[in-house]
Formats: sequence, structure tokens, C-alpha cells
Amino acid sequence: MRLGGPCNIKDSPDSWVTELKRLGYRAAIFPFKHDADRVTSHAFADAARKADILVAEVGAWSNPMSPDDTERKNAIEFCQEQLALADEIGARCCVNIAGSRGHRWDGPHPENLSQATFELIVETTQTIIDAVKPKRSFYCLESMPWVFPDSPQSYLDLLKAIDRPACSVHLDPVNMISSPERYFYNAEFLRECFKLLGPHIKSCHAKDIKLQKELTVHLDEVRPGLGFLDYKVFLTELNKLDKDTPLIIEHLPNDAEYLLAAKHIREVEASLS
Repeated sequence: MRLGGPCNIKDSPDSWVTELKRLGYRAAIFPFKHDADRVTSHAFADAARKADILVAEVGAWSNPMSPDDTERKNAIEFCQEQLALADEIGARCCVNIAGSRGHRWDGPHPENLSQATFELIVETTQTIIDAVKPKRSFYCLESMPWVFPDSPQSYLDLLKAIDRPACSVHLDPVNMISSPERYFYNAEFLRECFKLLGPHIKSCHAKDIKLQKELTVHLDEVRPGLGFLDYKVFLTELNKLDKDTPLIIEHLPNDAEYLLAAKHIREVEASLS
């Protein structure tokens, strides 16, 4: 497993790599989009390789299922460009969520879990991959609580329906813990995720989750170590995969919180030895 996270310093390849090393990261999010100067993009990718830092993901965050035709078209083109960039620099994957049938790109909508939306995700993902035909990278859909893939089984069903070798898995288990049952039995849920999806997992996100006491159900994303996610099971299962599989910490407000998250994950990993 390669632990990583965001890095705000990107004024030069050397300073970027130096900061990643200071943070103790062996994996990174690529800091540029497809419209960046190609010389710069390749310089950063080359610096990461020389420093033995894996470029874990290129983000394609957008809504390729938008009800607005122009937004949908632009989002699909953006995903294609980002996937092409990921393939060009040798990133582990290009990642996006499936999107939403509503106007908030990552929000809930009554149609998001319908069969029609499942079919639209299949068609859209095929369109993105077929335009690029990546040779080294993969297009992955991050799991979400209110759109497919919202469970390991629905993810597996999508992979089979999409039927493209370049479509693989980006696992964010916290995003699928959407009920008290999954929360309290998350160890079993994590094992199910890896049992069904393990051979396809290209990258993972590291977060934590906490069930609050207010009615009806309030599940809050928190820093790793402050919630109820069974990190011993998470890391045990993750370490059964390719040893270079990245685990990327995200959504924290400052460097101090990222350092605490990394410390917790490293302590749990050390306890498994």
C-alpha cells in the first residue's frame, strides 16, 4: 500500500516532490488538468517517477449525466481529456463519480438509482473510454451513497455491463456506508468490497465516518481515527492487493489534520505487523 494525499505546493517539480516526501507520501494526486502546458505536466510526472512517488489519480470531477445538454457534453469531453492525460503521464487511474440526474453534480436525485440511470452510466462510461482507448491508465467511478455504484455488488454489475478492460474500480468505502447496518457492521462490509472488487481496485480513498445521535440518521465524514471505520480490516484487505495500490487521504481542512490522519493510518498498519 502507498499512502498519499493532496499537496498544495506545485510551483516546480522539485518543490512538489520535496513536499510530498516531507509529508511521508509515496502516492500523489496529479496537480494539473489537461489544459496545462504539456512540458510542465511531463516534468512533474517524471519527477514523481524518479522519486518513487506514484501518481495515483487524475481527477475528472464533473457531471457527465447532467440534465443540461451543454453541461453533459462538456463534462464528457472533460472526462475524455482527463483520461487521456492520465494515460499519457502513466497515472494509476482517472477518477470521477458517475454524476447526478439533478443540477448539483454530486447530489442526490430521485432518478439516480433507477435502471434508466444505470444504463446511462454504462453508455456514458463506454463513450468516455472508447474515445480515448487508454493503454496504461483506467477510468474509474468513485462510489457514492446516492448514485450507482452505491454498493460492491452494483459496482460489479456496472463493470460487467460497461464491459471495457479500461474501466476499473476506485474504492471509497465511506461513501457507501449509508445506513446504521453498514455502519455497525462495516468490517463485514469492507471484506465484501474487497472480495467482490479486489482484482479491479486501482486506488482507494482514506476517510472515516461517525454516526451521530440525532434523529433520524446522521452520518458524518470525519478524519481517519475519529470515526468507526475498521481500519484494521481496511488495511488488512488492502495489503492483499498489489503492494503499490494507493490509499489517498482527502477532504481535510489543513496540513495538521492530514498529518494526524496519516499518523493514525501508519499506526494501524504498524499494529498489523
